[in-house]
Amino acid sequence: MSIEVGSKYQGKVTGITNFGAFIELPDGSTGLVHISEVADSYVKNINEFLSVGDEVTVKVMNIEKDGKIGLSIRKAKEKPPSQTSNTKRTPHKSSKPRQKDQRPVSFEDKMSRFLKDSEERLSSLKRNTESKRSGRNSKRG
Repeated sequence: MSIEVGSKYQGKVTGITNFGAFIELPDGSTGLVHISEVADSYVKNINEFLSVGDEVTVKVMNIEKDGKIGLSIRKAKEKPPSQTSNTKRTPHKSSKPRQKDQRPVSFEDKMSRFLKDSEERLSSLKRNTESKRSGRNSKRG
């Protein structure tokens, strides 16, 4: 049995390190699941997700020339590509049309809009700050 990239296999956790877990595949070879490929969420401590002797389903991500096998547990759990690509793209199409559909805005227009907004915010900030300073005990010099 030869291991192929993209295939899924049942494997057994044979060792755990701070950067990942070593998995023994059905043909007797060993691959590494990097800590970033263990779960969809952030994994701070791999021991919370795996322990030696666990049976896991892994997907072969790559096989390097020197024989190292890169594995992923989280990608082995994903839906087939035909389902995930449709569900991810559908909400994006329904969003509002972007400004690219309208005439492009020049750099000068963007800069003048920024300066105008900036001046308005600054004057508003000054007004609010000055009104707070003029209290009963304020000393002006």
